[in-house]
Amino acid sequence: MSDPMSTAHAPPSPADLEAHRRALTAHCYRMLGSITEAEDAVQETLLRAWRKAHTFEGRSALRTWLFRIATRVCLDLLDHGRRRLRPASVGRPGDPRTPLAPPLPPTTWIEPIPDTLAIPVDADADTLVGLRQGIRLAFVAALQHLPPRQRAVVLLREVLDLSAADTAEALATTVPSVSSALQRARATLATVSGPDVDAPPLDADQDALLDRYVDAFERYDMDALTALLHDEVALSMPPFALWLVGPDDVRTWMLGQGAACRGSRMVPVRASGQRAWGQYKPDDDGSLVPWSLVTVDVRGDRITGMCHFLDTATLFPRFGLPDRLDP
Repeated sequence: MSDPMSTAHAPPSPADLEAHRRALTAHCYRMLGSITEAEDAVQETLLRAWRKAHTFEGRSALRTWLFRIATRVCLDLLDHGRRRLRPASVGRPGDPRTPLAPPLPPTTWIEPIPDTLAIPVDADADTLVGLRQGIRLAFVAALQHLPPRQRAVVLLREVLDLSAADTAEALATTVPSVSSALQRARATLATVSGPDVDAPPLDADQDALLDRYVDAFERYDMDALTALLHDEVALSMPPFALWLVGPDDVRTWMLGQGAACRGSRMVPVRASGQRAWGQYKPDDDGSLVPWSLVTVDVRGDRITGMCHFLDTATLFPRFGLPDRLDP
């Protein structure tokens, strides 16, 4: 007679759990809109999973089990129903000549995430496209319009491809409730999702457009830069609520209150599935110091959005960017 203990499922090891860190980080980032909070949520997820490892019986995949735990951790953090925003969700466009109002708290804003923290290094080309789409700022911003549990349903069902039964178990609810929540969430997303949410990967011409943008910005040639912009381009600078619309207002800002950016250097990174740059501007001693993490949206042959995230103390270390550049 075989020993019944020989067929028991071995509990996952720390290495087994750690192998899922990037996927869990991406999931928690989509739920929370913050890399800082996402990393904390993943740490709590892995801690809970390790404490409960002896209860894992292998009836579902380890991945599914971990995502259930991570979702519950995120829902605990979102218990008060708060959501993070992009500046375009806060009031009307501003005037580039008006002095900046005091910044809003960092917890107001969606943060970009380094691709290196959210995308597995061994992802194949086809999978990579979907993974990058899933962490785009526009997609994460659209999700923030959903109540937390609807947000969780969309991510578990449509991004992670969990079954309705697994999703219901993760949320301690029923399959009909999951189906109803998904239907309501889709209706909301249809009204708040802009064209950037489902934007395809950049083609060669769009990549070249971004190269011209960087060249024009580093030369601070506003004629060349504004020629690349869509008529309804939006410029924003979290943690400030100010956002501007249109090439004329962008130009006025850049040559006015933003003129200290003249002489900047742009260091390429990847943020939230997109090309991005760490911007360094000249300091008094001639060196270049961190100023913003820049993301750029492209549609067709024009730039539709430029976001300068000014929280460099938090973002630059996470992106592996140096704290200073030589002149």
